[in-house]
Amino acid sequence: MRNFGYARVSTSEQNMDLQLTALNAAGCVKVLTDEGFSGANFSRPGLNKVLRVLRSGDTLTVWRLDRLGRSLFELLKLVRDLNERGVEFRSLSESLDTSTSGGRLLLHVLASMAEFERSLISERTRAGMAAARARGSRIGRRPAMTAEQLIAARAAIDIDHRSVADVAAEYGIHPRTLARLLREQQPRQFESG
Repeated sequence: MRNFGYARVSTSEQNMDLQLTALNAAGCVKVLTDEGFSGANFSRPGLNKVLRVLRSGDTLTVWRLDRLGRSLFELLKLVRDLNERGVEFRSLSESLDTSTSGGRLLLHVLASMAEFERSLISERTRAGMAAARARGSRIGRRPAMTAEQLIAARAAIDIDHRSVADVAAEYGIHPRTLARLLREQQPRQFESG
């Protein structure tokens, strides 16, 4: 039964001494770290390494939940995955310990809050998009080409006999994008011949 620690700071200017001291005092046999990595990104070298070495019966300890990750939903997914592998999880600042019944209860409460937060975000996003559509705003990414540009591109290919690659380069798009847009354009504006 091993206790591994994980510490993270977002910038190399930040100091992780407080985290390391707390993790060592908590009995961590090894502390893996990530310096200069955002908590929004769960693909970090130190985190990936500690997740690889953890085995059933081990414990992963962090100083604070936000050191593991910023997204509550992703963080809970990670803790659930650890628990399914037989790995316990502890957060020292929040007194969260999944090896205790109180810790498991707190984890379930946090999971419910994360699900609630996701549904609120989803509702706000849908309402915002509906309001934008009602105002006549276009939703989504900007089209690769305007209708006028597409007509001009079709003419350059059909009438001037230029290659799709040449015309695509002129508009700063990939040739496959132009080819797809031309296929989708109906009816054809110009016929060759």
